[in-house]
Amino acid sequence: MELATEIGTGERERLLERDRKHLIHPHLGPAERQRMLITGGDGCVIRDADGREYLDATGGGLWANLVGHGRRELADAAREELDRLGFFCTYWDFSNVPAIELGARLAEIAPKGIEKVFFTCGGSEGVEVAIKAARYYHHLNGEQGRDWILGRRQSYHGIGHAGSSATDFEWLRDGYGPQLPHFAQLTPAWPSRTELYGGRDPTDFLIDELERTIAEIGARQIAAFIGEPVMGVGGLLVPPDDYWPRVAEVLHENGILLILDEVVTGYGRFGDWFAQQHYGISADILVTAKGLTSGYFPFGAVLISSEVGGTIASGDHGFSLGYTYTGHSAGAAVAMANLDLIEKEGLRERAPGAGRRLREALSPLAELPVVGDVRGVGLLAAVELVRGGDGREPMPAVNGVTEALRAEHGVIVRAAMNSSLVLSPPLVISESEIDRCVDALASVLERTTPEGDVR
Repeated sequence: MELATEIGTGERERLLERDRKHLIHPHLGPAERQRMLITGGDGCVIRDADGREYLDATGGGLWANLVGHGRRELADAAREELDRLGFFCTYWDFSNVPAIELGARLAEIAPKGIEKVFFTCGGSEGVEVAIKAARYYHHLNGEQGRDWILGRRQSYHGIGHAGSSATDFEWLRDGYGPQLPHFAQLTPAWPSRTELYGGRDPTDFLIDELERTIAEIGARQIAAFIGEPVMGVGGLLVPPDDYWPRVAEVLHENGILLILDEVVTGYGRFGDWFAQQHYGISADILVTAKGLTSGYFPFGAVLISSEVGGTIASGDHGFSLGYTYTGHSAGAAVAMANLDLIEKEGLRERAPGAGRRLREALSPLAELPVVGDVRGVGLLAAVELVRGGDGREPMPAVNGVTEALRAEHGVIVRAAMNSSLVLSPPLVISESEIDRCVDALASVLERTTPEGDVR
């Protein structure tokens, strides 16, 4: 598909002025008047209204795009289904063909034991579903007191009330008012920050903390533990290989459900369909979205074990939660077409190799004084920026770096928490595009001061 042509200067300025006047952009301060008007895309490249092309190393800005921009197959899938059915809900006894087929397909590719699917419009909805489902499961089993949710600091689980209560980011909580009760946050798995663990093995420390927290709250008061396989917004924090298996074992011993938030990691970034397969564990509830449709349609799916899913559907009124667009037929059709592309083009299989090439190319950056750590897993990577010295004090601002990458090199990366630059490109990224991205980072970071200014 050809990239969209540029927009004339007059029309561009008219649109941008309307944007500034009418649109509220998430996380954009009122004083910021700059906008980037994106008009088209192809593969890992997008184009703005001025006709300039950029390398998208973010998967659509928010980890979502796996198959690349401009995929006609996904547009056709949406159009063909919308020709048949614009919209009808899936509440009560109503259903549609794409939703049924997608549910069966997700059960096929999901880890063993997962048979139930609840559709959403995205990850934030999915987290709310997961937490309610965990509590409801215990309630129906006669354990109404199990309502505590364990999470981790530096985590991100969306902007719903339960999701924002499961994390401790002040910027996320600001303005929300009191958070929900009965949420507890634990230390994150962040191996490079050895000071967090008092000189101990990180996993040993974290498991002791988990067991101690369970004992303090009481196992029969805790419904679930929610965690991202790798902590994305927190700066792509990758746990030790033994972390998740040991966490899962402790939870199982105490009858506590495991909710894995795979909104970022699902559908191929790890080489497996889901990151939990990479770590050799099986969640009771698996939250997915983003990569399910590569962002082409607002759609998500919560995958639930047969035990939990069967129980929550057995209440007098079934599972009393739903969204207007749950199971939207066009969204399900796009998801099916997206999974087809991932399988047909072997994108899941090529992700680990592309990820290794990316991390190997990035590794020399660790020698720069402003780089504290280079890490990653699957086709995900992060470069953590610091003031220098002992490599522990975060760089106070990294926006200058991302702006220089965009302005000077036409490369878009994401600035995440803990002063980290995160790369999550579409799985179709080529070797030359990986090299272009790394070369741009090297050029900018070699000229970056400890304060984050680019000379």
